[in-house]
Amino acid sequence: MTESQDASGNAGSQSSLDLQALFHRLNNQLGVLLAQAELLEAKAPDDANRLRAAQMVSSTLAALGTVREIRQRTELAAG
Repeated sequence: MTESQDASGNAGSQSSLDLQALFHRLNNQLGVLLAQAELLEAKAPDDANRLRAAQMVSSTLAALGTVREIRQRTELAAG
């Protein structure tokens, strides 16, 4: 059995689990950023700060979409 095989002999299983865990952590971290940005947007004292916070929300949503796309492409390539 090689290093890239798990106990059942499946090559890449551990790598797949590692990637899933990383995607999960990244999604959680981006979710926290999104919540904070939305809070800043809601509590912004003026239009300039509200606009900056809205840009943070938009950028965080784009990052979440990018993570989703990377995950899908990774799963397609592995499967």
